[in-house]
Amino acid sequence: MTQQSPPPPALGCRSSPVLKQRGQREVFCGLTGIIWLHRKIQDAFFLVVGSRTCAHLLQSAAGVMIFAEPRFGTAILEESDLAGLNDAHSELDRTVAQLLERRPDIRQLFLVGSCPSEVIKLDLARAAERLTQVHAPKVRVLDYSGSGIETTFTQGEDACLAAMVPVLPATEARELVVVGALPDVVEDQMLGLLDALGIGPVHVLPARSADSDLAVGPNTVFALAQPFLGDTHAALERRGARHLPAPFPFGEEGTTVWLAAIAQEFGVTPDRFAEVTDAPRRRARQAIAQAAAPLADKSVFFFPDSQLEIPLARFLTRECGMLALEVGSPYIHDALHGPDLDLLAQGPQISEGQDVDLQLDRCRAARPDLTVCGLGLANPLEAEGLSTKWAIELVFTPVHFYEQAGDLASLFARPLRRKSILGVAAE
Repeated sequence: MTQQSPPPPALGCRSSPVLKQRGQREVFCGLTGIIWLHRKIQDAFFLVVGSRTCAHLLQSAAGVMIFAEPRFGTAILEESDLAGLNDAHSELDRTVAQLLERRPDIRQLFLVGSCPSEVIKLDLARAAERLTQVHAPKVRVLDYSGSGIETTFTQGEDACLAAMVPVLPATEARELVVVGALPDVVEDQMLGLLDALGIGPVHVLPARSADSDLAVGPNTVFALAQPFLGDTHAALERRGARHLPAPFPFGEEGTTVWLAAIAQEFGVTPDRFAEVTDAPRRRARQAIAQAAAPLADKSVFFFPDSQLEIPLARFLTRECGMLALEVGSPYIHDALHGPDLDLLAQGPQISEGQDVDLQLDRCRAARPDLTVCGLGLANPLEAEGLSTKWAIELVFTPVHFYEQAGDLASLFARPLRRKSILGVAAE
């Protein structure tokens, strides 16, 4: 970091007591990760093995018209399947064969498990192995679970990427792998910065197509672009790759420290680092200052949803002048979230997991200026006079790295601006 960044707090939150609660929770299931993954991996198809409810969820979440041809679908369990009258594996094999015949562009097929008990009984891992033998080498078939029983909102991506790691080719080359699905425009910006720093070769997981030369081995180092990839982190370490711990690239500070960790690993000089980053850092600071004016000295309360909560709390408190009251996350992984917790000054209650009724009581008592929560809680809290920000929007909107820093601040400022305008109108 350079002198323009605020100094780290004397005491961060990494060693703060964590409130751990397990009770009723309010989250989307991991199937929703398909919505951004199917756009990112351009030759993949995601076949959900599930019910009509799964199909309706994906159709609604993606906003796909009935006549569109998205690269995801649902193998729906019919009455005869539920009654055990059909051989489920034969039915699945037939569905996959029909799909691949109709869509010859598919190179990677993901069988995605869901939560009906009949699906849980299926051995999708064995099915993926069997179907790979049938359709290789043209198509690679993998499986993972997006079940709401096993996964929360963003863990669907984690499960998908973790399933890809074991089949990646081995390499002895020294390479950087950036892990996490990013919008193409954001990924291109990131790769441009790394290239300007002279860092390479650089690969991204997930790659946009199966033809990429992504490989992993003992000389691979990897940086996470998303804070919800705990299983993928473990899978890469099992392959011998080494993690570069850093705060996540949200805002000017997070992006700078994230890049600095990679630059240090690859021997980039301080002068070169400053030459590449000074101009975008300056633009990011200016954009944040303009967008974040309504956020200064306002309080924020995070319900657990996406595992983005800790790095976003760091961004809002250190770069936007907000006061965090509670920062809740579905899971806290020290290797992933520790660097952001180091920069988050002590004060907020850090909570892991959820008993939604108890957390609602704490939120109502605190009366924060802004509450970040899931869709199911937002409208009721708005009716009680609390301003809310939908957590899901922070996943679907480009918010990483320098050029999106102002947009990220604007997402949080917008509810407060709206409340201010409505208040003036009411008067």
